[in-house]
Amino acid sequence: MQINMVTDEKTGITEQLFIKVALHDDESAFKELFHSFFAPLCFYAFRYIPNKETCEDIVQDTFFKIWKNRKNIDITSSGRNFLITSVRNSCIDYIRKKELEESYRHHQKLYNITEGDFSNELYSVVELKELIDKAMEKLPVTIREVFELNRFEGLTYSEIALKYNISVKSVEAYMSKALKILRLQLKDYLTPSLVYLFFYEILI
Repeated sequence: MQINMVTDEKTGITEQLFIKVALHDDESAFKELFHSFFAPLCFYAFRYIPNKETCEDIVQDTFFKIWKNRKNIDITSSGRNFLITSVRNSCIDYIRKKELEESYRHHQKLYNITEGDFSNELYSVVELKELIDKAMEKLPVTIREVFELNRFEGLTYSEIALKYNISVKSVEAYMSKALKILRLQLKDYLTPSLVYLFFYEILI
């Protein structure tokens, strides 16, 4: 555990609780920390997610993770800020997950896909790496390089444009062309639902 902060009378108590939790596996200190901050953190989480039960679940899960990872707690400002940051990150993760679920449900309705559609296509997931490698070979060299820089190395369109001395619009055109070719190459191997999962969750 790393603690590097300036403490006052209030923050000092909180940090002492964290020390007991991290260094001594002190369950009573953890319970005190939980009961002291559970309600305030739920109220804070409500700013992001206006649902009381969901906020409670998120805060409880955050405390569970703190206890589970207590030996690796890294506090650089204050214990209170650490709790706030942890809950905020959990809220953001929850929101992102819900957005993905809603997008997928929309796709299900659009293509009339049911859960049963996945029963016979799980085996294809094991072959995805081989399939995408073969499909990538069909891309023109520059387009493939641009695609790999964005999807596999995380470069932004602006960074790629600067690297190749081209416009951002050109990068967008390359990416659009790459996706079109890859979808075409994969259409004979993957069902529409799995193509969606592949491009949306792995490549996007």
